[in-house]
Order: sequence, then C-alpha cells, then structure tokens
Amino acid sequence: HPDVARRFAGYLTHATHHDPDKYPWIFLTFWSMTALLIGTFIVSSIHTLMWLPRSLQMRREHPPASFDPGEQQYVRFTFLNRCLHATMVVSFLTLATTGMTMKFSYTKGATLLSRLLGGTEVTGFFHRFAAVVLLGIFCVHIWDLLRRKKNEFGTWKAMLFGPDTMLPTRKDLTEVGQTLKWYLGKGERPRYGRWTYWEKFDYFAVFWGIAIIGGSGLMLWFAEFFTRFLPGWLINVATIIHSDEALLAAGFIFTIHFFNTHFRPEKFPMDTVVFTGRMPLEDFKRERPAEYEELVASGELKRHLAYPLSLNTMRTIRTLAWIALGIGLSLVVGIIYAMLFAYR
Repeated sequence: HPDVARRFAGYLTHATHHDPDKYPWIFLTFWSMTALLIGTFIVSSIHTLMWLPRSLQMRREHPPASFDPGEQQYVRFTFLNRCLHATMVVSFLTLATTGMTMKFSYTKGATLLSRLLGGTEVTGFFHRFAAVVLLGIFCVHIWDLLRRKKNEFGTWKAMLFGPDTMLPTRKDLTEVGQTLKWYLGKGERPRYGRWTYWEKFDYFAVFWGIAIIGGSGLMLWFAEFFTRFLPGWLINVATIIHSDEALLAAGFIFTIHFFNTHFRPEKFPMDTVVFTGRMPLEDFKRERPAEYEELVASGELKRHLAYPLSLNTMRTIRTLAWIALGIGLSLVVGIIYAMLFAYR
C-alpha cells in the first residue's frame, strides 16, 4: 500500500469480536449488529405469522380475478417508479449475490460461485459496480422528489405532511393498533390509504441501508483515504457493520418483504403492480379504501385509470420477476446453510 497514512497500520489484522477486553469496539459493534438483526427478524416474523390467517381468509373471500384486457385498472406507480424499482432489483440482487459470495468465501458453494463469476477480483468489481448503480438510483429518486415537490405540491409542507406522505404519522401508529386487532379477530381491517405502515418501513429501510451499508462500504473501498483522518481499527468496525447490515437487508427482503409483497395468500404467487404500475380496480377499492374514496370524492379517479398491459408483456414481466424471486430465494437457502453449518 504505497503512500498510505500512518493510521492505516492501525487496522487490526487478526482482531476478533470474541475478546471484549482486547477489542472492545469490535466486540460491541458485532453484538449490537447481531441484536439488531435478531430483533428485526423476531418482530417482523411475529407480524408475518399474525397476518397469515387473515391473508388466507382474504384469499378465500376474494380469489384472484381472471385477466380482462378490456377492464381499466388503477395506475399506482409511474413509469419512472417502475424503472427505478426494476433497476434496483437487478443491482440489489447483484450486490447480494457477490456480497454473500465474499462473506462466505470459505464455503464450497461460494467458492464455486466466485469462479463462475470470474474470480475474486471480478466478483469485487461487480459488487462495486452494482453499488454505484444503486447510489445512482437513490440520486434519481431524490431528484424526482424535488421535481414532484415543485410541480405537484408547491411546498415542502404539502408534500411532507399531506395525506399521501411517506413520513410516519399518528395515523400510521393508529393503524398499527387497528391491524393487530384485526389479526387477532377483535376488529375490522383498517381502511388503509396510499401507503401502509409496513410499506413506509420498507421505504425508509432503503435510506438506512444506503447510509449504513453504503457508508461502511465506501470506507472499505477507499480505506487508504479514510485512514488519513480516521484510526485504522475503524476499518474493522466498518467491515462488521457492512457485512451484518447487508446480511440483514438481504435476509429481510428475501423473506419478510417477499411475503408482504408477493407470497401472502391473497397475492400469491406474485403481485405485479410494482412492475406494471397497474392494479385491478376492485383490488384497489378493497385494499386501499381511503385512497379510493378520496380520489372519487375529488373527481380525480378517472385520471389514474388505464387499460392493462398486453398479455405478452405481462408474461415477459412475470418471467423476469420469477427469475428475480428465484435468485432471492436461492440466496436465502445459501445464507441459512452457511450460517447454520459453515459459519466462522
């Protein structure tokens, strides 16, 4: 490492998170991240298991309707939304595949996958390239928010505190309680609006991931630069944060998020709305009655209706989506195996 700063030598080559006396910050970081990972999955899994019986009930009461090319649908997402999401799917799958390959590099499966990708250096290149793409998606999304604020809302107050805000509100807290009562059979299903509380959680989890995983990843990528003004042992800390937060992100998306979006019974086997931008009008009325009634009352509903995409286009979208889902589920199996039988 030519021209590195003196602090670079502070990187602890043989440090372990098992020794709180010798490596307190590494020990604390590891167990804090472990607690975050376990806690997130416990809470999310309980929520999912409570949801399952009600979801089965909704499937029985409202089975999926057959495809009707002549029936208008509600346009929920714009073309830009769909493009950003599709690109994010590809970039995240690339990050997860290459990242888990490097994290569990001591396993035979990861070694084989690394060879198929072209070796360790090529795997690392794909990982960093996908990270740059994801950062670009984030920047485009921020630009789109600024554009919408100017053209649609006019003021930050209207955008951030209006009825369709993505920010958590008191209404979300109320709906959490109402949802839990519904799960337990002690109340009706909440009258959700444009965004549910779990969708907002998923949305801001991306911001969290960009900051935490992205920030720690930059420290690992440009370790020589950052150790010009930071102690070398922070690279050890960044390694743990980057690795464990990425594990949490991949595990959560490929299990909890997949269930919330695609695998819950009333949507099984797949909800294509984020890929097509459209959803059947009857589903819209039933799932988001507050938003539907607001659009009807304002006379704006017709502006948001469009005919469904062609059957061939839908088949293509479903095929690509199934490939993405298959890769994600395969990674989950690989992660579980590595954690249970090969973790070091």
